[in-house]
Amino acid sequence: MDRYEVIGNPVSHSRSPWIHSRFALQTGQSIEYQRHEVVPEQFEEEVHHFFMTGGCGLNITLPFKERACALTTQRSPRVEMAGAANTLGYTAGVLWADNTDGVGLVRDLAENLRVPLRGARVLLLGAGGAARGVVQPLLEAGVAMLDIINRSPIRARELVSEISSRMVGAQAVIQAYGWDDLPQQPYDVVLNATATAVTGSMPDLPATLFTSRTLAYDLGYGSGMTPFMMRARERGADWVVDGLGMLVEQAAESFFLWRGVRPETMTVLQDLRSSL
Repeated sequence: MDRYEVIGNPVSHSRSPWIHSRFALQTGQSIEYQRHEVVPEQFEEEVHHFFMTGGCGLNITLPFKERACALTTQRSPRVEMAGAANTLGYTAGVLWADNTDGVGLVRDLAENLRVPLRGARVLLLGAGGAARGVVQPLLEAGVAMLDIINRSPIRARELVSEISSRMVGAQAVIQAYGWDDLPQQPYDVVLNATATAVTGSMPDLPATLFTSRTLAYDLGYGSGMTPFMMRARERGADWVVDGLGMLVEQAAESFFLWRGVRPETMTVLQDLRSSL
């Protein structure tokens, strides 16, 4: 039976084993998928040991996505853009890396939620690893405006500069801001790529960012409404969604990269949401 794991710290909360077991059952694939919590000092050693003992693929979660990128010799354009990897494989003696977070987000938005991304005005909260992983797929989906806001405006400007240099010819207007100089205008989609779903803290968000038709989407998720979702609802957004759909869709992309079979995701997402 082919072995797969999700590596992180902590990782006990991960739903990935449940999701991939459902994918395997659905597609008739014979795999074993487990959680593996590792201490930071042993990450690289554990990755090498996994593949040298016959492991087939790894999903990488916090706080190791950037280190996973540095560890590999073959990186997809999505990894190069994000500077982080969440999917590793080993083929013909080559350790390769990909990042499925962004494509997972876009599929959840465009296919599951039916959000018209082409021409949309999007605000992205955060400029860290989670934000970096979703920028390129959003631009490729045809958004017209992508504003990036971060506590450190310098970090947001650095991300915008890197995007502009890597995606020459992108049609979207891309700008960076700090929390203190955020434009007072409504957006079609507001994406939270900060860690507030975990930390519980949420900076104040002006009501001018939202209309009743704005989608407020948290890349994180929990057992109920996240702090971002609650704050967006208070500010007038009727449509608030967590990142469970992104979680399932990015897992499906990883599964496809490893197995060459694309699973159906909607029933898995519905069952996962019901289980919470």
